[in-house]
Amino acid sequence: MLQKLLEDQYGIKANEYVKLDSYEALRGNGWVYLVANPGARAAEDIIELEKLAEYLRTNGDHQVPAILPVKDGGYIATWKEKKYCVMANRQMEKPATMRLGRKLARFHERGRTVPFKIERTSRIGQWKQLWEKRLDQIEKVWNDMLFQTPENDFERMFIDSLPYYIGLTENAIQYLVDTEIDDNPAQLDSGTVCHERFLEKSWGENYYIKNPFDWVFDHRSRDLAEWTRERFLRNTQTYEWDVTQFFTDYQAVAPLSSFSWRLLFSRLLFPIHYFECIENYYISQSEQEKRLLEEKLNKMLRQSSEYERFLSKFFQIAGTPMKQLKIPQPEWLVLR
Repeated sequence: MLQKLLEDQYGIKANEYVKLDSYEALRGNGWVYLVANPGARAAEDIIELEKLAEYLRTNGDHQVPAILPVKDGGYIATWKEKKYCVMANRQMEKPATMRLGRKLARFHERGRTVPFKIERTSRIGQWKQLWEKRLDQIEKVWNDMLFQTPENDFERMFIDSLPYYIGLTENAIQYLVDTEIDDNPAQLDSGTVCHERFLEKSWGENYYIKNPFDWVFDHRSRDLAEWTRERFLRNTQTYEWDVTQFFTDYQAVAPLSSFSWRLLFSRLLFPIHYFECIENYYISQSEQEKRLLEEKLNKMLRQSSEYERFLSKFFQIAGTPMKQLKIPQPEWLVLR
């Protein structure tokens, strides 16, 4: 199927099938061709993402693939009533050891120098309104359920837990607002190429794949916060050394300002892992996935005290010079 898609829509012949982590791919002509799902992204979004990708490649990032144009123009191929995009790259092998903090800092530094305006994929300055919108949506669902008998354990846990996470969200929004009022962005705080969710394996597990379809244009603290959150949630007992090393490596390339640290912390306060668990449950059509999300929510609620301890220790673990940069911590966390 991939061979026919490439040949019919792109005029490319490639015969050697390869599996690169989760990607279906073909190798040929010295290139590796990966099939990507454009999802709900509009054609204009993909044009902007390819423009970003081209800029990063031109400026030395050889792990960024090109999004290929279809023969008849545009970047989205329709094949057998489904939509596809194809990416191509030469360099895919991942080194045995990699200092992810340093690599991410260099990626952000390149992305910060983008010389054109980003409109379609920008999230700069939008966190507050996006968080408030998300909270409003989930509160509406919760209010509708309050006077009904919960249908299952997930609904019971959701009804009981939301007030706590409303409080955490309000703390995150307040911390963000105070940061924007009290602090000033440094030069390093300009927008850069980030990810919807930057996780340990966002750039591939065994291969280097910096997928432009994962990108948004935002403040670098977005990626730093999401990587840190996932590292804690993956293993609440062993995360500290990894977080310390990651921030040491990152700051060896790009030292963070007080504004960066404060934005980062506001994002850690915002319980996006909780919101996504609830949202995914109610849009899922799979009973198996719903059972997994129920287990995930149960574990999350049992770990809520540990998450508070993680937040209270974060600046210390990350090596943040709090006194020097005059970074405040929410009183309720200091008292823990």
